[in-house]
Amino acid sequence: MSRRVVITGLGAVTPLGTGVEKFWEGIKENKIGYSPIEHFDTERTGVKLSGLVRDFDETAYYETKGCFDKKEARRMDTFTKYAVVAAHEALEDAGSDFSDIDPYRAGVLIGCGIGGIDFTLSEYEKYLEKGPGRVSVFYVPMMIANMAAGTVAMKTGFRGANFSIASACASGTHALGEAFRKVKDGYLDVCIAGGTESSKAEFTYGGFNNMKALTRSDDLMRASIPFDKERSGFVLGEGSGMLILEEYEHAKARGAKIYCELAGYGATDDGYHMTSPMPSGEAAGMGMTLAMQEAGVSPADVDYINAHGTSTGLNDKYETAAIKLAFGEEASNVKINSTKSMIGHLLGAAGAVEAVVCAKTIEEGFIHKTVGYEVPDEECDLDYCTEGNIQQEVNVALSNSLGFGGHNGTLCFKKIKD
Repeated sequence: MSRRVVITGLGAVTPLGTGVEKFWEGIKENKIGYSPIEHFDTERTGVKLSGLVRDFDETAYYETKGCFDKKEARRMDTFTKYAVVAAHEALEDAGSDFSDIDPYRAGVLIGCGIGGIDFTLSEYEKYLEKGPGRVSVFYVPMMIANMAAGTVAMKTGFRGANFSIASACASGTHALGEAFRKVKDGYLDVCIAGGTESSKAEFTYGGFNNMKALTRSDDLMRASIPFDKERSGFVLGEGSGMLILEEYEHAKARGAKIYCELAGYGATDDGYHMTSPMPSGEAAGMGMTLAMQEAGVSPADVDYINAHGTSTGLNDKYETAAIKLAFGEEASNVKINSTKSMIGHLLGAAGAVEAVVCAKTIEEGFIHKTVGYEVPDEECDLDYCTEGNIQQEVNVALSNSLGFGGHNGTLCFKKIKD
């Protein structure tokens, strides 16, 4: 059995704002979502900027059916709260609670790279001071990365396939890809899928900084600068992106608004290094090729790529090499950008939020600028949309994610056609 899968709902919690409308307005206006760090002393790490979600008021959801009350909120880590709110928005956007579907054919797949690291650190301090007897009884269920998916299922009553994928920065993309396959192959009729992440702790920044992954720039316009020759690392961010993946005939029968079709998915691994992508780009390129093949499109058909584009020295040039391998002579014709130029790197949530961007890009025919780019790099010599936003029809789009451990994921989106 092979069925068409469409996207009928979107939800987002991002450094540019909570809610897809606010997030997308910020994207279209090329706003910078990250800002100076104020929650810890930056002198110890030298890292000055972070992509925090600054407008998230959890009290606003206490009376919202399908979210959480004050008591429940105390028992959820931030990454779970973000997922619940983004999933709620996506369902509202889809215009259905899918109660007409057998609950065992409605699933939840949510990627998360780290889980409740901040709560782990606070409980560890308590453990050191007062012993194991004072560690919170809620520590384990608040910390484990799968709890976002589990909680969303509890809130929706979806009882089908439910699990969390942890593949570092590719987690959200892999969750969407696996959800796509579940619906396409007939195991589910609808799935809430995406990614979520939150870590504000100095400890986390210290770890990424010590491996030279984070920029130390304090210039908002020259910090996250994917594909720029002066790039010096990414800005660490947080947030969540959720999408409703629905079987096409069901969506059509209920008169749903359809953003686009999710038509292909490629997943590979470099098998090369703990943190560095494969220099040749071979495995990431194969991921793109597999996604295009499943979608039934050629490189010449692809209008746009939302790149992983982290603003790190190795990722950007190796991703460029991967695109050249996958696209051949067409590589110079495709429009490429990096949403991380505005919101930083949301780790396990990155691919899901960027999938939201792809859906909106196809819907509106709007390709955003890669913000902050100034200095060309001879090793990154493709069209990264550096001159400004582009208004053009987008029929086919790819979204790339490359995670530590060599995990590569590519999604292929198509404009819906009967």
